[in-house]
Amino acid sequence: MLARVLERIGKGDTLVVVRIDRLARSLSHLLEVIERLEAKGAFFRSLMDPIDTSSPQGKFTLQVLGAAAEFERALIRERTKAGLASARTKGRVGGNPGLRARDPAALRKVRLARQDGYMERLNETAQDWVPHVRRLRPDLAWEDVVRIVNGPLPRERQWTQSRLLRAVNAYVRDGFLPPTVLDRAGRRETDDRLPAIVAAIKGADPDITLQAICTRLEAMRERTPRGRTSWQPSSVKMLLERAERLGLLT
Repeated sequence: MLARVLERIGKGDTLVVVRIDRLARSLSHLLEVIERLEAKGAFFRSLMDPIDTSSPQGKFTLQVLGAAAEFERALIRERTKAGLASARTKGRVGGNPGLRARDPAALRKVRLARQDGYMERLNETAQDWVPHVRRLRPDLAWEDVVRIVNGPLPRERQWTQSRLLRAVNAYVRDGFLPPTVLDRAGRRETDDRLPAIVAAIKGADPDITLQAICTRLEAMRERTPRGRTSWQPSSVKMLLERAERLGLLT
C-alpha cells in the first residue's frame, strides 16, 4: 500500500496520516519516507502530531526529530561501549544472556536492531541505485541493471548483483519500491539489448554527451555491435536512434 501511495504522489501533493505510528515503524523509517516525498516536491502532515512539512514550524520539528534520532544512536553506542568495558573489569563474559539462552524475545530484539542498522546504511546509498531500479526493472535483466548502476560509481561503492537484490528486497518489503521491480525480466531480442542499455544511460542523464556514453559503456566492459571494446560516438548515436524507434526513449 505505501509503495503504491509513494508512486502516485506528485509535486505539490501532501501525504496525510492520523498519527506517525500509522505510517512508519521507526523514526529512521519516518525520516526516510519524508525524504522520498521531499525529493518529489511533495509534503507530509500528521493530524495528531506537530509535523507539517509545508510549514516552517513543521520543518523545524522534523529537524529536531532528525537530530534526536542521531543523538539517540550516539548515546546507545556510548552506553554499549561503557557497559562492555565495565563488564570486562569485573571479569564477566560479554554478550546477551538472552541470546545465549536462545530467548525468542531477545533474538527478535537483536534481529530488529540489525534490520534498522542495515536500512540506515542502505538509505545513505539509495540515490546511487533506487532511481535506476525504479526506472529499469523489470525491463532489463539484473546483470545489466547492476552494470548501469556501477557505471558512474567509484570501485569502493560498486554493487554486486546479490547485494543489490538484497537491498531491493528490503526496500520492497518496507514499501519504498513497488513489488513489480522483482518481476522476471522478459526475454529481449539480442539486437534490442544494446539500444536498451544505451537508452537507460541516456534516460538517467538526459544531458549526457555521446562521448560520455562511450566512456560509460567502456567502463561497463560492454562490447560494440561489432564486438570491439572501444566505442565511438557514431555507434552510440546509431543505437540511440534505434532505441527511439523501439520506443525505449521517453
